[in-house]
Amino acid sequence: MLLSGERIDQLYADGIQIIQSKEVFSFSLDAVLLANFPNLPKSGKIVDLCAGNGAVGLFASQKTKAKIIQVELQSRLADMGKRSITLNKLENQVEMLELDLKEAATVIKPDSVDLVLCNPPYFKELPTSIKNPNPYLAIARHEIHTSLEEVITVSAKLLKTNGRLAMVHRPDRFLDILHAMEQAKIAPKRIRFVYPKEGREANTLLIEGIKHGKKDGFKVLPPLFTYDEDNNYSAEMKAMLYGN
Repeated sequence: MLLSGERIDQLYADGIQIIQSKEVFSFSLDAVLLANFPNLPKSGKIVDLCAGNGAVGLFASQKTKAKIIQVELQSRLADMGKRSITLNKLENQVEMLELDLKEAATVIKPDSVDLVLCNPPYFKELPTSIKNPNPYLAIARHEIHTSLEEVITVSAKLLKTNGRLAMVHRPDRFLDILHAMEQAKIAPKRIRFVYPKEGREANTLLIEGIKHGKKDGFKVLPPLFTYDEDNNYSAEMKAMLYGN
């Protein structure tokens, strides 16, 4: 089950075990935040784009009976994700496709998906970008193989009318996200800013939009703080990680 250099980590709140390696991109709090942000459909179809080693879809699987299809470009991460699906005995619910998301709509039927989840690369690919020398980390963090616009365009193609896209991203890309959503006819509906602790600037943004949704009814949710004043996880964050 485990290859050289791999380990099994656990998200206690959901009872999920994940195969990880320090040589490639491991899941972070962002995956936990994203899996807990949208109201998951009880059934139907969820697609997890830029799935990495499958963390977001695996965490979400414990909160829904929906079929979850994960899409990951990098072979090594997709393979780890497939083995984690088997490890958790979720083969009947979760599937990992090793696929460039540009091709997603050739394998997943367009206009058929209830919810797209995505934890995409955050940083624009610029000639001046300083990238991690580890190619797995560089691809996970920088828009080398895809872009924000492409992620949102592909999501819109997959989603049925009134289907939803939920993303975790960085606050400094907020305006780019709104613009790309508007171009793809996805109406932003809910956002939540995540702060390291009180008194600090937000470092994470959660956003959800509806395909062909109305423009009214936009909500800014209460802030979420990762740590309290004593540098312990906040009660809400602790519940996401360890359960109540």
